[in-house]
Amino acid sequence: MKTLKNRLNKQIENAYLLQGDDLFLFDKAFAMIKKACNLTMEDFNFVSFDDDNFSVEKFLDSTQVLPLVDNYRLILIKNVTKILTADLKKIVPYLQNPVDSTIVVIYDFENKFSLLKDYCQFVDCKRFDQNMALAVIVKELAKYGKQISQDAGLTLLDCCNGYLTKAMKEIDKLVYYDLSNNMITKNIVEDCVVKENDFVVFELTEALGKKNVDKAIFLANYLGKEQGILSLVSNHFRRMFFVSISDKTDSEIAGQLNIKEFAVKKIKEQSKNFSKIQLKKIFALLDEIDYKIKSGQMLSDNAFMFLIMKILYI
Repeated sequence: MKTLKNRLNKQIENAYLLQGDDLFLFDKAFAMIKKACNLTMEDFNFVSFDDDNFSVEKFLDSTQVLPLVDNYRLILIKNVTKILTADLKKIVPYLQNPVDSTIVVIYDFENKFSLLKDYCQFVDCKRFDQNMALAVIVKELAKYGKQISQDAGLTLLDCCNGYLTKAMKEIDKLVYYDLSNNMITKNIVEDCVVKENDFVVFELTEALGKKNVDKAIFLANYLGKEQGILSLVSNHFRRMFFVSISDKTDSEIAGQLNIKEFAVKKIKEQSKNFSKIQLKKIFALLDEIDYKIKSGQMLSDNAFMFLIMKILYI
């Protein structure tokens, strides 16, 4: 974001491609670009396309319209998931020779527009590392006259899987939890914030690795009510086994598993609680349970707790 801010202070580019996994950062980047455009006649000089109204022809026609009064006309492409490679190729000639007064911003959450990357100013909107994300949270809370302890901030980020998008929504609850106290503590975060299933799975795996039986059973009972939890936990352990035996970089592993680097780092940290032999046994156990369910030897409703108890004593 600092890089984008510095670039905008020098020059506004004609096209920006935003890619990543944290919607908060998409919106933050767009707000900065929009501010730099300094639109005073937004009704005339701002247009937005999504899946409902987007077509290449409409978009290209819109780029040719000159701004009214303002210096720039801003076009946002957001939530467009239905686009063909052939359509993207039609956009390339425009990006090679854009209208000077037209600024295009593309939210590419699902990497559908990657073919245009070489013709746009790229903005990286993937999740911040913990220190950067924590700094954003501290700054946001300061607007309400609130502070947050470091362990509370890190707990908030863990509960939100590192997504500032969700953390910002949780802040709305945290600031009003105790109006008599300006400090938000870890206990307050744990009381207020609804944990993502992915984070609870992470906690469960941690408890299993450390043989914390009471906590593991408590979390297993909590998660057991969730639809598809067996698949979620099984996939987590399969990934952990793969990560533990791989000699590739985090980026390469992320590409192979189709997950984010952030997740790979978390899985690597957690795999240290298990030996490679344990992970290999768990991997074999997952195949055994899968076979028993498909062959009718085990009910899927019982399989999850069976898996947890077996892992505890591997």
